[in-house]
Amino acid sequence: MMLHPLPKEAEGIPSPTQFTYPFCYRPHPLCQLAAKEVIDYCYNTPDMYPHEGKMFGVLIVEHEGKRYYLRAFSGICNGTCHHEGFVPPIYDLQQGYFREEEQRIVELTHQINDCGNEEERLKLKKLRKEKSQDLQTWTFHQFRMRNAQGEEADLIDIFKDYKSPFPEEEYIAYKEGRITTKPRGKYGVPPGGAGECCAPKLLQYAYLNGLKPICMGEFWMGPSMGNQMRIEANFYPSCQHKCVPILTFMLKGLNVEENPLVHRSMQLLKQVRILHEEDDFLIVYKPSGLLSVPGKNHGEPSLMEYLSNLNPNYVLMHRLDQDTSGVMIAAKNREACHWIQQLFMEHKMIKKYVAILDEPLKEEHLANSFPKGTITLPLSKNPFDSPRQVVDHRFGKPAFTYYEFTSPQRIELFPESGRTHQLRIHCAHPEGLGIPIKGDILYGSASDRLYLHAESLSFCHPLTGKWMHFEDKAF
Repeated sequence: MMLHPLPKEAEGIPSPTQFTYPFCYRPHPLCQLAAKEVIDYCYNTPDMYPHEGKMFGVLIVEHEGKRYYLRAFSGICNGTCHHEGFVPPIYDLQQGYFREEEQRIVELTHQINDCGNEEERLKLKKLRKEKSQDLQTWTFHQFRMRNAQGEEADLIDIFKDYKSPFPEEEYIAYKEGRITTKPRGKYGVPPGGAGECCAPKLLQYAYLNGLKPICMGEFWMGPSMGNQMRIEANFYPSCQHKCVPILTFMLKGLNVEENPLVHRSMQLLKQVRILHEEDDFLIVYKPSGLLSVPGKNHGEPSLMEYLSNLNPNYVLMHRLDQDTSGVMIAAKNREACHWIQQLFMEHKMIKKYVAILDEPLKEEHLANSFPKGTITLPLSKNPFDSPRQVVDHRFGKPAFTYYEFTSPQRIELFPESGRTHQLRIHCAHPEGLGIPIKGDILYGSASDRLYLHAESLSFCHPLTGKWMHFEDKAF
């Protein structure tokens, strides 16, 4: 019941020679065909209709010389973790000891709410906390993951060398001021929901049933949840805080693709150009796809390392997103570092970006001229889905972007603040322009690149009084 034959269109498509690197990939055509079939099935099956947005996944497998696909969803779908034709959970939390103990904790909460004796309330709260921690630890031990080498480890073992994010309820309590200590992640403590994503479920089923994994893809189905800005049928990489430790273990023994960003970045270094150079600073072009500064993946080169190789004293004075191309400034000495920093702090460094949107403005929005205006959506990071950011009207930091359309699909952007992914979210979010930038894999749809380019930097040189303008046009 779990093995589904691939559509007839797949007959002429060869299998990949290596398994999918799940944290950065373009979906293989076999996965795209299987995903389309899953989407059609769900929208035509009442029990599976995606009333709420959810991540789904497909795993292409080989069994007795034939190719099939497995399908899965993350967590619970329409009230249950069991649906016909979808792989089962690694451990069913909807029945047995977990549900019984969970109910006891709920009963303790009722007792606490009904208790009028403060001393007794404190005892009950302590007992509830102990039971919750014991149940959580017990649960992590039940998720025993397999890998292609035949090894087995539970979540406690898998996360022992990883720092997990803090609980979401602690984060909200801190933001609301109910607790004063900023929550911090802990090493060796798996996050809630670990092991329930679709990718681990798919691999676990394949290993337990002697199926050979070929390639995999995860995609969104249903409406976007909250501020996530997910797009129907878009493929997304596996999540960082839950799946990196789990999949790193589960993929052992498979011939997995190298992280494509590492090889690509080495090639992109050849595209770096020095646009202008003076005694105090230089203007440099960063290509799309190259990191501005070193990231968590230490094998991936960055523009900052490139400049350090030219001269260890050079300092890159600002950042661009990895997928954004354009003009950047680097200081060559301490004095220049100081006055350039002041220009940025006082908003005297004029930055102009250009972008191509995923689709043109509708005719009714054009009127007699191209629109222009200001977007003021506050932003904050999403600590539970890095590197994505969210619009956060309660706790977000102010972010201001002036925009001006130059054609129905081309726009010039002038940020007055420098929040992470500011321009991308201000374009994509329904309260902003409501149209993602073309090629934005986080907030829109994939393309050959992100069509966002830092076209120019302009400023008045504080030492000479000369107006400086540097630009590099892309589109």
